[in-house]
Amino acid sequence: MIRNYPESAYLSLASEMDPVMAKIYASRGIHSVSEIDYSLDKLIPFQELKNAERMANILCEAISVKKRILIVADYDSDGATACAVGMLALSRMGANVDYIVPNRFEYGYGLTPEIVRLAKTRNPDYIVTVDNGIASVEGVEEAKRLGIPVLVTDHHLPGESTPDALCIVNPNQAECSFPSKHLAGVGVMFYVMLALRAEIRKKSSSVPNLASLLDLVALGTIADVVRLDINNRILIHHGLRRIREGRANPGILALFAISRRVPEKATSFDLGFMLGPRLNAAGRLEDMSLGIACLTSPDVSDAFEIAQKLDTLNSERKSIETKMQEEALSILEGLGEETGYSISLYDPSWHQGVIGILASRIKDKYHRPAFAFAKGINGEIKGSGRSIPGFHIRDALDLVAKHHPGLILKFGGHAAAAGLSISESDFVAFEAAFEETASTLLSAADLERIIETDGSLDTAEMTIELAQRISSQVWGQGFPEPLFEDLFIVVSQRIVGDKHLKLRLQREDCFFEAMLFSQSDLLPEKIHAVYSLSVNEYNGRTSLQLTIRHWLAARPEDDRPSSSGALP
Repeated sequence: MIRNYPESAYLSLASEMDPVMAKIYASRGIHSVSEIDYSLDKLIPFQELKNAERMANILCEAISVKKRILIVADYDSDGATACAVGMLALSRMGANVDYIVPNRFEYGYGLTPEIVRLAKTRNPDYIVTVDNGIASVEGVEEAKRLGIPVLVTDHHLPGESTPDALCIVNPNQAECSFPSKHLAGVGVMFYVMLALRAEIRKKSSSVPNLASLLDLVALGTIADVVRLDINNRILIHHGLRRIREGRANPGILALFAISRRVPEKATSFDLGFMLGPRLNAAGRLEDMSLGIACLTSPDVSDAFEIAQKLDTLNSERKSIETKMQEEALSILEGLGEETGYSISLYDPSWHQGVIGILASRIKDKYHRPAFAFAKGINGEIKGSGRSIPGFHIRDALDLVAKHHPGLILKFGGHAAAAGLSISESDFVAFEAAFEETASTLLSAADLERIIETDGSLDTAEMTIELAQRISSQVWGQGFPEPLFEDLFIVVSQRIVGDKHLKLRLQREDCFFEAMLFSQSDLLPEKIHAVYSLSVNEYNGRTSLQLTIRHWLAARPEDDRPSSSGALP
């Protein structure tokens, strides 16, 4: 389906930029160039984030009297980058700060009572949570019992009750009027550090430049797949800019090096699909302390040594994921052609750290909300879910919990992703309950995959200059990378790397080099393809390359894509 856009918005933008870019921006809700002005002074002020200044006051006082601050981090990329921002910023502002990150296999998610008791062995005066804590009612109670005040920084949706913490900063908490509800956990921590810096500046002119942490903020924001509203795009824009200008933190540079990507040409894709998975691998298979050590290392060579370990873990994760995906597809094929409104799968041999990726792959293949479960401890199994547009998976779990009391032991998440724990003996009951809920919230039309594109390009518009303009911008969740659709003749094709197709395509009198990844079956002579523009660099030569994202065999009567789009 070709994205629509208001003609008035397009005309306003086209008067000041390339017409193709004007259409792209107009179809993403942009009406004027001021909405793509990513100056740092356009960030929402920290004063608008509820309790940010109050938490800054508490931290400022703690620093002044040398109190011990312990960060309790989450074990994904968002939690790791949020922890790194906190560690680096607080230490540069004179704090006595340390961190722990729960091993997901021993402690589970969030500030649990068990983690609090582990934290107590460090003798902290304050616990600061990053990317978790808003659901940690019992954990905060345990901390209070042990005499440790808790400061919560989080972005997840609150449950029916919130913890009795000393201070909570979360744009999604009640009575918080902060305009952007899509800050990642790292964004929330960055805002608290901005408030703290302003508080310290009242007493001292010696304060760090927090812009030096924006590369970490960009990585965590993109990797957590939060919606890229203008505030998040500003943060990411400046993070990418610092990386391209050679001012990135050593850990970021190490991750670029191990990923064989060029920092000077950093893109949203690099952060989301190359660096993010390598960082996440630590939390999925071992301990995110390794990832945080990489991000906070002051030395590039030391950081690179850690990044090599992360790369090895990521390769291991890929191998585990491939095996699990084959097993999951085998289960689904055994169920026959009839697929309901949701998919829930469990195998006791599956790896708990990889079920989120598995759920995402199943969701993508079948275009249904999907949960994958792995064995936990004490008779429990842990599930990770991913959703499709129009289905709020965390709210769906809330409905299941209300309609089937006791079935879900605990859950949390947001619209696109969620996690939960249930008793192993209740898997079949959960599968039925979740299917029942999904069937009431989704229609058959919702289960039809729709690929949105930015329409056809004239061959004269298919240039390396347009590809470079696109790659330099911020794209991600809610602000998708441009995709185009056209008819092509397949002039030649060959398999490279055992599983990819290298293509030479023709449109009218023009020829284009193209790649179709993760497919080795040869294409028909004429295809209707959805593609993105990319820049290929090889042996010092820069050229335009198309990346084929979806394709169908062209029909005999096709000569151009229809306005409704020919791909389902």
